[in-house]
Amino acid sequence: MDKQKIRNARNFDELLDIQYGKIGTEKRDEFEEKAQYFVISEMLKQARKEANMTQEQLANKVGTKKSYISRLENGKCDIQLSTLYRIFEFGLGKRVNLTFG
Repeated sequence: MDKQKIRNARNFDELLDIQYGKIGTEKRDEFEEKAQYFVISEMLKQARKEANMTQEQLANKVGTKKSYISRLENGKCDIQLSTLYRIFEFGLGKRVNLTFG
C-alpha cells in the first residue's frame, strides 16, 4: 500500500478508495457489505441490551434459537429483511426504517 497516498487522503472516503478500491469494484463492494452487517449486528446487540434481554429471551420471543441471535450479533450470518423486522419490531419494540441512497 502506498503510504504517501494515505497521508495525502483528505477524507475517509478517499482512504476507503485507497484501501478497497472505488465503489462498484468487487473488493469495495465486499467491504461495504461487511460494514453493513457489522452495523446491523451492533444495533441488534445494543437494542437487546437496552431491553434488558438475554439472547435466549429474545430468541424465544421471536421464535428462533439463541445460537441464531448470537450469530447475528457477531455478524456471522445473513439475515432476511422479514426476520430483521420481526426481531427489532416484535422482539425489541423498535421501529425499523430503511433508507436507500
